[in-house]
Amino acid sequence: MAVALASPTFAQADLTDPQIAHIAYTAGEIDIAAAEQALRKSTNPEVTEFAETMVRDHRAVNEQALSLLEKLGVEPEDNATSAALSEAAAAKLEELEALEGEAFDAAYVANEVAFHQTVNEALAATLIPSAENAELKALLESGLTLFGEHQMHAEHLAATFK
Repeated sequence: MAVALASPTFAQADLTDPQIAHIAYTAGEIDIAAAEQALRKSTNPEVTEFAETMVRDHRAVNEQALSLLEKLGVEPEDNATSAALSEAAAAKLEELEALEGEAFDAAYVANEVAFHQTVNEALAATLIPSAENAELKALLESGLTLFGEHQMHAEHLAATFK
């Protein structure tokens, strides 16, 4: 079961840039936590390489986001969507923690496919169109490109577990 990101909270009306930034940052932190769990639990070299990529790339994007917000003098604003994401992710991490070996690897990778698919759809359909600041919008667009690559990588990796 994937992190339940496709909740109605993504349709939250009138998202502000600080809320959008918090949602994007939260999604990055969620994927970093999942990747760190995979690095701790997996012995599959392809899975650990993928997890290392997730940690590196999501940390880099989150650092860019924080730098942009600091430059703009804006604080990320917690909201119902970021809270729902965090709650669903905590449940998913607990579920994955109970798995071992190939069962863990397959479930982690399947979750990564679903996670990136949902986040990418939210970026394209909700977060990017709702962003008012041009620099934030550009950062989200570059994130969407990178996360599209992550989704394809995860899909390729998931096919090895079928």
